[in-house]
Amino acid sequence: MKQPVSNADVVASPEVRPSMLRRFAGVMRTVRPHQWVKNVFVLAPIVFAKEMFSPFVLTRAASAFAVFCLLAGAVYAMNDIADRDADRRHPVKCRRPIAAGVVPLSWAYALSASLVVVSLAWSLALGLSFAVVALVYFGQNVWYSFKLKHVAYLDVTCIAAGFVLRVMGGGYATDIQISKYLLACTALLALFLGFGKRRHELTAAEANAAAQRASLESYTRRGLDLALLLTASATVIAYVAYTLDSHTRAFFHSDYLWVSTLFVVLGVQRFLYIVKNRPQAESPTQEMLHDGPFVGIVLGWVVLVLWLVYNLRPS
Repeated sequence: MKQPVSNADVVASPEVRPSMLRRFAGVMRTVRPHQWVKNVFVLAPIVFAKEMFSPFVLTRAASAFAVFCLLAGAVYAMNDIADRDADRRHPVKCRRPIAAGVVPLSWAYALSASLVVVSLAWSLALGLSFAVVALVYFGQNVWYSFKLKHVAYLDVTCIAAGFVLRVMGGGYATDIQISKYLLACTALLALFLGFGKRRHELTAAEANAAAQRASLESYTRRGLDLALLLTASATVIAYVAYTLDSHTRAFFHSDYLWVSTLFVVLGVQRFLYIVKNRPQAESPTQEMLHDGPFVGIVLGWVVLVLWLVYNLRPS
C-alpha cells in the first residue's frame, strides 16, 4: 500500500521548492516585525521623563528601539530553529517558514548571526552601559531558547526580565534615570502577559501540550489562573501607587494621573477575555494587537497619559 506523503516531504521536494521571493517573504515573517511593538518599552523612560519632544533624546531612543528590534529578530529566528520539530506538530505554528521548509536552515543561521553582529555593533555607538544591557538581553534570550523555556514559571520570569531590560536599555541610551515604579510595573505587566500566553497555550494544546511546549506539562489551569489573578492585581496596585506617589504628582504637576488606572483595569480585563475565549489564535499577545476594543483601550490610555504628563491643552 502506498504511504501518504507528509507536508514536510512536499515542502522538501525539489519540484515544489519555494521560489526566491517566497523565501525572502519567509525571512521577513521569521523575524516577526509585527512583534517588534513590544520594544516600545524602550521608549517608556523618555515618555515619563517628559523628554519625548527632545530631538536628541528621541533620536537616541529610536536607535535603542532599532537595536532591540534587530536582536528580537535574531532571537525569533533562533527560537524557530530550535522549535522547528515541535512547531510542525502545532496546528498554527506548523506554518512558520522554518518549520514549513520555506526558509532553509542555512538561511536561518545566517540571518540570526548577521542580525546579532549588526545590532551589538550598533549598541556600542549608544554607550557601553547600553551595549552591556543589549548583550545581557541577547544572552538571556539564548539561554531561554535552549534551556529556560522548558522550565515552568521560570520561562515566564525570563520573558519578563527581557521587558525590564528593554526599559533599562532605553534609560541608558538616553541617560535618563529610571523610576523604581516603572521597573516594577514593567516586570509585573510582563509576568501577567506571559502567564496569559501560557494559559492560552495550555487550553489550545489540550492533550498534546507537552509535545508543543515542554514546560506546559508542568503547568495547570488552576495554577495559571492564580498566577494571572496575582500578577493582574499587583500590576494595578503598583500602577496606582505610582500615580499617587508625591514625587510623581510633583514632577508632572498633576494630581489626576490616577484616573488613567481605569484604562489599565479595562486592558487587563480585555486581555483575560482574549486568553480564555480565543483558543484558535496563535498567541493572545499577538491577537490583542488586532483586537479593536483592546487597541482602543491602549490608545485611550496613551492620549490621557500624554495629556496629563505633558500638560497638553488646546490653544
